[in-house]
Amino acid sequence: MTAYDELMAYQRQTEALGRVAERLGWDQETMMPSGAAEQRSEEMAAIEAVLHARRTDPRVGDWLAKVSPTDPVARSQIREIQRTFDRASKVPARLAEEVARVTSRAQGIWAQARAEDDVAAFAPILTEVLALRREEATAVADGGDAYDALLQDYEPGTTAAEIAAIFDAMRPRLVSLREKVLDQQAPADLDGHFDPTLQMALTKDVADAFGYNRNRGRIDKAVHPFSSGSGNDVRITTRTSDRDPFNCVYSTIHEVGHAAYELAIDQAYALTPLGRGVSMGVHESQSRIYENQLGRSRAFTGWLYEKMRTRFGDLGLQNADAFYAAVNKVRRGYIRTEADEIQYNLHIMLRFDLERALVAGDLQVSDLEAAWNDRFKADFGYAVDRASNGVLQDVHWSVGLFGYFPTYALGNVYAGCLNEALRDAVPDVDAALSQGDASPATDWLGANLQRYGSLRTPQETIIHAAGFSPRPEPLLNYLETKFGALYKL
Repeated sequence: MTAYDELMAYQRQTEALGRVAERLGWDQETMMPSGAAEQRSEEMAAIEAVLHARRTDPRVGDWLAKVSPTDPVARSQIREIQRTFDRASKVPARLAEEVARVTSRAQGIWAQARAEDDVAAFAPILTEVLALRREEATAVADGGDAYDALLQDYEPGTTAAEIAAIFDAMRPRLVSLREKVLDQQAPADLDGHFDPTLQMALTKDVADAFGYNRNRGRIDKAVHPFSSGSGNDVRITTRTSDRDPFNCVYSTIHEVGHAAYELAIDQAYALTPLGRGVSMGVHESQSRIYENQLGRSRAFTGWLYEKMRTRFGDLGLQNADAFYAAVNKVRRGYIRTEADEIQYNLHIMLRFDLERALVAGDLQVSDLEAAWNDRFKADFGYAVDRASNGVLQDVHWSVGLFGYFPTYALGNVYAGCLNEALRDAVPDVDAALSQGDASPATDWLGANLQRYGSLRTPQETIIHAAGFSPRPEPLLNYLETKFGALYKL
C-alpha cells in the first residue's frame, strides 16, 4: 500500500467513529432518558478522547509528509485531513475530552433552564463551556484572533471581519424593508387547533415532496430541530405546536434541506473527509433554499394549502393566496427559528455580536441576559418578555458552538445566489412545485452542489454552482421583490 492508501484506510476508521459519536448525540436529543445525562457525558468524553488521539496520531503527520497526489480528489482529501490534523494537534487531549464531557452535560441543563425560564440555573455551566472554548480557541489561534479560530470549525477560510462587512451591507436594506412591511396591514393567520399527530403525518408528505429518502433516514421530534448524520444514515427532527403547524412544516423542510445535502454526496466519498458538507454556511444554504425560496413560494404553498385542508379541514383562510400570505407573514416575534425571511438575519446579527464579545472577554456570562435584552430592544423595538424567548432560546452556546451562528446568515446569502442561478437554469421550477414536486430544483442542487461534498472550499462550492462569487445582493433583491408584491409596497 502507498502512504496515501494507508492514510485513507486509517481515516475511514476515524470517520466511522465520528459517525458513532453523532448517533450518540442524536439519541441524546430524541430518545435518551433524562436520568442518563451524566453517563452520556462520560460516553461522549470517552469517544472524543479516542477521536482526538486518532486525529493527532504521529502516523497521520508522517503519511501527510509523504503524499503529494496529483489527482484533484486526492488533493482535496489531503487538504481536509491536513486541516483537521493541524487543528487537533494544537488542542491538548485533556481539553478536547473535557469540552465533550461538559457540553454534553450542559445540553440537558440548558433544556431544563429553558423550560423554567431560569437563566441563573444555566449561567454556571455556560461560564464553564465558554472558558473551555476560549482556551481551545487560544490554542488553535496560535497568536491570532480567537473568534476567527472558532469560525474555521464552521466556515473555513472566513473571518469575522469579512462577515461583519457583509452584515453591515445587509442591515440597512433589511431594516428599511421591515419598516415598510410592518406599516402595512398584516394578513390573516391560520385559525384552529392542529393535532400534533396529524402534523407529524404531514411531515412525511412534505419530506417526500422534497425527495427525502426515509429508507436512509427518519423523522423524530426534538426541542430544537436538527439534522444528524451523513452517507446512508441521515436523520432529522422537527417539533409541533397545537396552534402553529407552520413551525412543524417549515422546520421539517429546513432539516430535509440539510439531510438532502448529505444524502446526495457521491457515494465514492463515503467515510472520507469529502463525504460531508463542506461548511455550515453551505449546509445552511441548502436548508434555507429548501425552506424559503422553494417551500414558501406561491407555487409550493398552493399545493401545501390543499394538503393541509385535507389533513385538518377548514384553516380559517379563504383561499390559497391568503394561505401564501399567512405563510410569509412578517410579524413581531422573539424566536429566531420562527422568524420571517426579512427579520431572520437580524436575529443572527445580534447573536454574532454578542458571542464575539463573549469570546473576547468584553462581555461576561453574568451580564449576557441584560446585554441580549438591551440589544433586542434596540434592534426590534420591543422588550423580551421571558428568558426562553430571549437568551435561552437557542441550544448552540450550551454545546459550545461559538462561531456557528453567523453561518446561518451566510447560508441565506448563498441561498440567494443559488436561487438566482437555479431559476435561470430551470425555468419550470414553479410549475413542478405547484404539484408538490420539488425535484427539478433539488435535482439541480444535487447535480451542481450537493454531490461534491467537501471537494471544493466553501467559496469555490458556491461559485461552481451559481457561476459567480457569493454576495448579498441576490438575496436582498429577492426579498424586496417578494415582500414588495405581498405587501403592495
